[in-house]
Formats: sequence, C-alpha cells, structure tokens
Amino acid sequence: MLELPRATRLAIRHVTKRFAVGDEEIEALARIDLAIRAGELVCLIGASGCGKSTLLRIVAGFEEPTSGEIQVDGKPITGPGRDRGMVFQDYALFPWMTVQQNIGFGPRQRHLARREVEAIAAEFVRLVGLERFAERYPSQLSGGMKQRVAIARVLANDASILLMDEPFGALDALTREQLQHELLAIWARTRVTIMFVTHSVEEAVLLADRVLVMSAGPGRIANDMAIDLPRPRDVASVEFNAVRRDVARRLTSHIAPRALEGASQ
Repeated sequence: MLELPRATRLAIRHVTKRFAVGDEEIEALARIDLAIRAGELVCLIGASGCGKSTLLRIVAGFEEPTSGEIQVDGKPITGPGRDRGMVFQDYALFPWMTVQQNIGFGPRQRHLARREVEAIAAEFVRLVGLERFAERYPSQLSGGMKQRVAIARVLANDASILLMDEPFGALDALTREQLQHELLAIWARTRVTIMFVTHSVEEAVLLADRVLVMSAGPGRIANDMAIDLPRPRDVASVEFNAVRRDVARRLTSHIAPRALEGASQ
C-alpha cells in the first residue's frame, strides 16, 4: 500500500528571539525555519544556553517571538492553547489533586460533563499504567510516576503536539530508561507529534525520527538529521552507536570544550 505523505503539523517560519538585558540586547535565537509533520517525534539537542527551551516555550505560546510566526495545522498561534501541551522536568502537578483529578483537569476546564471527564481521565490513567495509583496524591508517587501523570494530563486535554523540556533529566538511569520506552509505546498508540528537548545524545538517537542539533550564539539549527534506524532500537548495536557517534561529532564540532561532557552523556 502506498503511504501518503503526512501533513505538516507544526511550521516555524523566520522565528527570532531577542532579550533586553540592561542596556544590551541579547539575540537568543537566530532565524529558525522548521517544519514538523503530524506524528513525528523530533528531538532538539545542544549545549546549555543554545535556545532549545526558549524555542519550545515560543511554540507553547508562553513567550512571543521577536519576529516570525508559528503555525499549527496552518493556523498562527497567538498564545498558549490546548492543542500544545508542555511537560516539564519538575512535573508541575497540582499537589492537592489525585492522579485521576490531575489528569482530568483539562477536560474539566473545558466544562465537559462529569461522566465524560471521569471517562477521559480513566482512559489516560490506563494508558500510562497507573490504575492502582489513581486515587493517590503526587507526594505519594515516585518521580517516574509523576512524569507519567504529567504526560497523561497533556494527552487527556486532546493535545496534538506534546512539548517536552528535558522531562527525564532528574530521574535515575533505570527509571529514565523505563520512561523512554513507555513514551515510545504511548507515542506508537496515540501518534501525537512530539518535540523533545534533551542534553543526551543517546536519548535523542533512541527516541527520535529526526534530531535537530542546535548551536549557540545565537541559537540556530546547525543540523537536521533523519534517524533511519528500525524500532525497537538497540543501544548496544553497531548501527546505533555509529549514528550516536555521528550526532555527537556534529554536536561537539561547534560547542566549547567545557560543554562537551554533559552533552555527550
């Protein structure tokens, strides 16, 4: 069967960002032009300060670009919207709400009927495997569980784009590996479009359809690399490590030596 090309879900056109710092103006992002297709999983990687998180926040609508525009499904964004959901490293859950209540927050804000809210929340509780913990509060959960709740909360709000800012960076290695595989399973079932910021080359190659290598001073996309490895990916394979070395080489070719260690882990 002929596979039809996927439509562009997210279009970033001529986007720049400058900040005023005292009497100076700092250019955080040079011109960014980028198209991400519906259902793609794209990782952004680069040294600290290269503008990865700034670009993600602009896409989320939390910050305005200095110039340029961003469109979702052909429509310009003018601020935050439920079509784009953000997942942070620190979870940002409501501590006074249970797992199910956190996940159902978006549908409640849309004034859906109570039964519909409960059905949606229960569906996404199941999606992230937290049925036994549905009535627990965030303080009673592990870091990995909290991050699963954060992902489910975005998806329950009917987001078509999932924006993830180093979501697994604070987790231990074993939990991080587990959540990487769970994210891929969720993505395979939902086919949500994902922009994922990371400092880890291995994580980027494991997850992504495309890896965007960003350089700093000001931030720009230095390389846009398709990752043509079949899934599931074996991080110990010769093929995986050849791609990993290629991404690391491109990353380290334009950043200062002091940034290399963290970026290549």
